[in-house]
Amino acid sequence: MSGVALQVEGGVATLTLQNEAKYNALDVQMLEDLERHVEEIERDPEVRVLILTGAGQKAFCSGADIAAWGSLTPAEFSRHWVRGGHRLFDRIARLSKPSIAALNGHAFGGGLELATACDLRIASPRALLALPEARVGIVPGWSGTQRLVRLMGECLVKEMALFGRRIEASRAMQTGFVYEIAEDPLFAAQTLAQAHMALSPRATEIAKAMILAGSGEDSAAMIDALGSAAIAASDDREEGVAAFMEKRDAQFTGK
Repeated sequence: MSGVALQVEGGVATLTLQNEAKYNALDVQMLEDLERHVEEIERDPEVRVLILTGAGQKAFCSGADIAAWGSLTPAEFSRHWVRGGHRLFDRIARLSKPSIAALNGHAFGGGLELATACDLRIASPRALLALPEARVGIVPGWSGTQRLVRLMGECLVKEMALFGRRIEASRAMQTGFVYEIAEDPLFAAQTLAQAHMALSPRATEIAKAMILAGSGEDSAAMIDALGSAAIAASDDREEGVAAFMEKRDAQFTGK
C-alpha cells in the first residue's frame, strides 16, 4: 500500500515516500498525503526543517505512476493531474522553512522535479537523475522545464529530456544542483538540519523569502509577504486594528 509517512522529531519533519514496490512512484494517494503533510508542516511552529526521502535503497522516486494517469482523458490529465502536482510542488518550493531532499536512490521524472522543489539535495553516490517522459510520449509537467533549468542549467536538462540520458549525482553536483554526495543521504540531511537549529528561525525564514523573490520563484507573492511582515511589526498596524475594533479614528505615529 502506497503513502507518505510523516515523522517529527526535535524540530525536524521527515516525509518518506512509501511505494517501494514501484520505486516510490507517485500515485494519487501519495500526492494527497504530501499536500496534507506539507500544510501541517507549514502551520506547525515546532517544525524548523523538512527532510524529504524515499523508502528503500534503490529509488528516491521514479516519477509519476503511469497506472495513476495513463487512463485519464486529455482534459483530466492537464487540468487535474498536471496542475494539481504543480500546485503541490510550488507549495513545497515556497515553504517558509528550509527543505532538504535526501536522494537515497534514483530520481526520475516527477521524482526529480520533486527533489528540485526542495532547497538542497543530498544524494547517494549511486543515484541517477533523469527526465524519461518522452519514452512514454509525454513531457515533464511538474516544473522540470522551468525550475530545474534554473537550478541545473539548460544543457543538462536538454540532455535528459531530449536525448534520454541519465545523469550521475557527481555530475549534478558540479552544477550545484546536488549539495553533497553521501553514503547515507538521510543521516547527512539530519546533520545539516541540526546545524540549522542554531540559527534564528525568523531570520532564515525572511532570508529564504528574499532568495526566492530574487530567483523569480513567485516573486510577486514573496514581495507582498515581505512587505506585509514589515508592516505587521509596526505600531501603526496595531493602532489601525485597535481603532477599527473600537470604532474610532486611528492616530498613526509612523512607528
